[in-house]
Amino acid sequence: MPQELQIIRAVEFIRYGAEGRFDPAASKLALAKLIRACRKRGIDQALMDLRELRPGSKPVFSLDDLVALVNTFREIGFTRHQRLAVLYEHDPHHRARMFAAIGEGRGWKVEAFNHYEEALNWLSSGPKPRSRAGRPAGAKSIPVRFVKIKKTTAGKSSSRTRTKAPRPAA
Repeated sequence: MPQELQIIRAVEFIRYGAEGRFDPAASKLALAKLIRACRKRGIDQALMDLRELRPGSKPVFSLDDLVALVNTFREIGFTRHQRLAVLYEHDPHHRARMFAAIGEGRGWKVEAFNHYEEALNWLSSGPKPRSRAGRPAGAKSIPVRFVKIKKTTAGKSSSRTRTKAPRPAA
């Protein structure tokens, strides 16, 4: 059964200030936008790809930074039935694993992985996608009607698909 997955790359939400230091507030805002987009589209699984990060001798994220980023998921409406895989290549300061542990401590389904395939397997082993009734507020349904067309001159019938476009918001 097909499942939708949102991949959130580090460059899409990690922000640095003018002096080249990690900017937690700007990063949290960028991450919040990405999470809102997932929620709006009804995507329940995300892969946070941190493989492009190259940690130095000191950790980029403090414990407070990690807690703030984890709290962003809660503030935007991340629920216990959604899954987040954190993918890293190098984690010498254990920040990816600490992020996952903080999320798990809050009862969420968060795991850290250093292999892409393992992360995808874990995400795909989760609950089946929600039914249409579980669609988030604001998501719109586009009905599809099948219309039977009269017989052609060769005596064969055919059908075609016609979509009804949603009306623009006033």
